Amino acid sequence: MTNEPAPMWEPTPDGAARARITDFARFARTSGAPQDSYDELLRWSVDNPESFWGSLWRYFDLGEIPGPVLASRTMPGAQWFPGVRLNYANVVMRRPQAERPAILALSEDSPAKHISWDQVQRDTAALAATLREAGVKPGDRVVGYLPNIPEAIIAFLATASLGAVWAACGQDYSAPAAVARLAQLNPVVLIAADGYRYGGKVHDKRPTVEELSAALTSITATILVPNIGADSTSADKQAEGTRDGVMDWAAAIANEAEWAPTDVPFDHPLWVVFSSGTTGLPKGIVHGHGGVAIEHLKQVGLHLDLGVDDTFFWFTSPSWMMWNFLIAGLMVGSTVVTYDGSPASPHIDAVWKLAADHRVTVVGTSPGYVLSCAKAERSPRHDHDLSALRAVGITGATLPESSAWWMHRHVGEDVQICSISGGTDVVSAFVGPSPITPVWAGEITRPCLGVALDSFDTSGNSVRNGVGELVITAPMPSMPVAFWNDPDGSKYLDAYFDTYPGIWRHGDWISITDHGTILMHGRSDSTLNRHGVRMGSADIYQVVEQIPDVFEALILGVELPDGEYWMPLFVHLADEVELTDEVQHRIVSAIREQLSPRHVPDEIIAAPAIPHTRTGKKLEVPLKKILQGGDPGRAVDRSAVDSPELVDWFAQFRR
Repeated sequence: MTNEPAPMWEPTPDGAARARITDFARFARTSGAPQDSYDELLRWSVDNPESFWGSLWRYFDLGEIPGPVLASRTMPGAQWFPGVRLNYANVVMRRPQAERPAILALSEDSPAKHISWDQVQRDTAALAATLREAGVKPGDRVVGYLPNIPEAIIAFLATASLGAVWAACGQDYSAPAAVARLAQLNPVVLIAADGYRYGGKVHDKRPTVEELSAALTSITATILVPNIGADSTSADKQAEGTRDGVMDWAAAIANEAEWAPTDVPFDHPLWVVFSSGTTGLPKGIVHGHGGVAIEHLKQVGLHLDLGVDDTFFWFTSPSWMMWNFLIAGLMVGSTVVTYDGSPASPHIDAVWKLAADHRVTVVGTSPGYVLSCAKAERSPRHDHDLSALRAVGITGATLPESSAWWMHRHVGEDVQICSISGGTDVVSAFVGPSPITPVWAGEITRPCLGVALDSFDTSGNSVRNGVGELVITAPMPSMPVAFWNDPDGSKYLDAYFDTYPGIWRHGDWISITDHGTILMHGRSDSTLNRHGVRMGSADIYQVVEQIPDVFEALILGVELPDGEYWMPLFVHLADEVELTDEVQHRIVSAIREQLSPRHVPDEIIAAPAIPHTRTGKKLEVPLKKILQGGDPGRAVDRSAVDSPELVDWFAQFRR
């Protein structure tokens, strides 16, 4: 007898046999890879990193390995694949498909565009030639201010092909927010769009582009993409290819150029991605060509099981690492979908309609979007033909158990829920799905292959079936090459290795269950600690946000000057719902019954909404600082928040 819950989804024998991860295990058999189960394969990959990552390199045919796979295991500072030279752009373009497009470009108000592999390669080579003519050299920075459109992918690939370094912001960022990130890099070229679409509106960003161009004093050229057709320039000036010192995109890709990416060392900088920056200047995190290539091939090829027959869509923006992850679909020959618009426009089920209309096989979204669809009482499987859909990726926060069961019933029993958790730090996942392993509702399936994941207590001991710090005890190839402007590495060291020397501490509370799944309990720096007992905010959200009266919730644990501990719950209520005694009783009863009396908040407060970072994470730590009396201007960077006016509301509430 066992009290373990039953899986919500299980692979079929045929599906497991056909999965690429099964094929990889057969391929790596000569290196000692076991064939029995995912858990055995995971253990082998962690215990034998040289064999695992070397086998993965050969399986995906990335070329010769002239030296050791792992020359040094020290963290930080592990040395992966010394002597290897490659270029990420070549890895992306090595599996062109003549029968299927490379990119399917969609937007709220324009017809779909199918962009062939040949066109992507041709435009990338042409833009690379233009950048080279503008003086861009290996190591120089090219930055983007762009929505999620095909030109953003081409701009990035052209930059990477030269050995230059890419960084980008989505156009929902204001000019000061973009400058706070991009100006750190002293870029030489800016590539921007004239605007973007969102929620049924067209946003003209030309004034912001002008402001950004003026603020980035290091740039020598600006290239403008006509995404919304906001060009009033005369035909003569358009024909010249430049206007007011700005080059048109059409002119920038007009070169006839050969495809010839520059090979660079394994750890040569590929891009800089930025931390959320809610509590200070955003940190620039640098990743290398080789580490990203092999890590992303592992994730999309083995864990998501993507291949040449797949169409891959993740709702994202160039500000978020999931945009970088989306491009990885091209490495395995999949068609990737770019989308300029809102996931809920013109209707809340826009993502599901998009997936149905274009036969998308793998969709990526957020728990918040799933919850919105559930509360709107939609049933995508009944409203749309989702017969092509086989998996839905979830990231940004934990998918509550109730939302998982909603997806099972209303998206499809055969659709695998692929929850992942990792971060911008490694531009990938630590824990995620496996196509040969069951899925339990509200839980993340397993650590990913090659990830030496553990849960530590404060003394550095492993914890099972209890809450501990998420740690990584061995290096991964996609760990940062460096932080930008961190010459002695001290910021990097402090960010991950200040608690357990030589062990990566990620800053998340997790539990590892008896059946090997992972429960995420929220950030450890915002963990609730009532009377010495640590509790995860995510556990409370899973309970409260399934109540129909509540749209979203925020729980904070606030240490007060007199030594008291105050745990308020802020709730964004559903339309036309008031915080009556009856509603409060429902909330308290649900928490008490489904969690414990200890989880019941000291006070429930109605808020106009809950603020987030621009990647969808609740502002737990900054708002806690504000409620403790901190200066709102120092506690949070308003430009990094989706609704800055909500920060004012919390500051006023504190007063």
